Amino acid sequence: MQRNRFLPDMLSTLFDRSRVKYKDNDPRDTAQLCYALLSEEGEVSGQKLAEVILDRYRASSDEDKLAFFQFMNEELDIDASKLAELATEYADNPSAEAYASVANESAPKRRQLLRRLNQPSGATSDLVNMRVDLLRLMKDAPELARSDLDFTLLLRSWFNRGFLVLKQIDWDAPASLLDKIVAYEAVHEIDDLDDLRRRLSPPDRRCFAFFHPAMPDEPLIFVEVALTATIPGSVDALLSEDRAPLLAADARAAVFYSISNCQSGLKGISFGNLLIKQVAKELALEFPQLNDFVTLSPIPRMNTWLLDQTSDPVIGHVAAAVLAGEAPPEDVRAMAARYLVEAKRGNGTPVDPVARFHLGNGAEVHAVHANADSSDNGRYQSGGAMVNYLYDLSVVEKNHEDFVLNAKVATSKSIKALVKAPFKTKPEALAS
Repeated sequence: MQRNRFLPDMLSTLFDRSRVKYKDNDPRDTAQLCYALLSEEGEVSGQKLAEVILDRYRASSDEDKLAFFQFMNEELDIDASKLAELATEYADNPSAEAYASVANESAPKRRQLLRRLNQPSGATSDLVNMRVDLLRLMKDAPELARSDLDFTLLLRSWFNRGFLVLKQIDWDAPASLLDKIVAYEAVHEIDDLDDLRRRLSPPDRRCFAFFHPAMPDEPLIFVEVALTATIPGSVDALLSEDRAPLLAADARAAVFYSISNCQSGLKGISFGNLLIKQVAKELALEFPQLNDFVTLSPIPRMNTWLLDQTSDPVIGHVAAAVLAGEAPPEDVRAMAARYLVEAKRGNGTPVDPVARFHLGNGAEVHAVHANADSSDNGRYQSGGAMVNYLYDLSVVEKNHEDFVLNAKVATSKSIKALVKAPFKTKPEALAS
């Protein structure tokens, strides 16, 4: 992919982003403009009204933003009494007209306001950023969670898979986009441009991202992929400055080693499961010789769990040894396997959030590795342990159903053996 091809190719699939600017000389306050946007005036001059409201919002202080959200939350809420009355009428006479009245009244006016605010070009990005403010201000105003439910409902609709555009990002992508990849990388920090080049330029490296037509310059989520001869057990080796690149034709495994969400305003709207499966299909078509699609993932809450196990009469001494960095690799792997398979929340799903994500996508816990991530964060989270989740495209749907319906953790034979394996570390009393 050539630099001079990226933007034309991208823009050919996306909407025109031209934006008409309107002068704000309207004497009405923002609340009055919102009511106008919801009225017949909004049917005629909706784009202008929306542009002025969004411009005012962008220029407002946190105090004014909070007042705006409180206005939406309270003044544009459901009329519960009227809805109850209409629901009673519908129960007595379930006609189409009665149903339409219930359906219309059950949708709060703020949801319609958000739809109408989305009229100007570029407004989708404004509303995503608006939700960033809402999530931040909700910490001190939890009642705004009602409004956040409406934001979430609409954003899930606007950002469904049918609108997403998958693009490969390489070293020849625009500098502004490369800067965003560096800024948004959330798993393995990119140190400098040389580090970025090592992840994008070699023939055995790929990076894919989802974009949305309304936000063509902003990646929503991206995944970094390494093409390898075997399933790797160390991110240190995978990202080493001294490694010898592999010819893509010689690869037998595609390794998803970093997945980063880019838009905090889209929190709770999952793209990762779609991205991994779509990229796996793309790579399978490009490289039919690939046998395995795996991750090399962190285990973010393993050490937190180990701290709670140090008083356990059976595994406490091993947990303490792993935390102290004194356990042999075999015991680190055995404890990691136990954590991933046996540490559960109240609803029966794994404690580990990365495990929940991949297992929910239909992957299996395939292999665990000690001394796999020597970074400060890797040591802090899991003593350097990492895990491969395997995406077997022939069984991901079955695994997904088993996990969603029964919280079943799909595991390889080696993981099952590790869960039951005896420890090499002995209690002090026995060791002496």
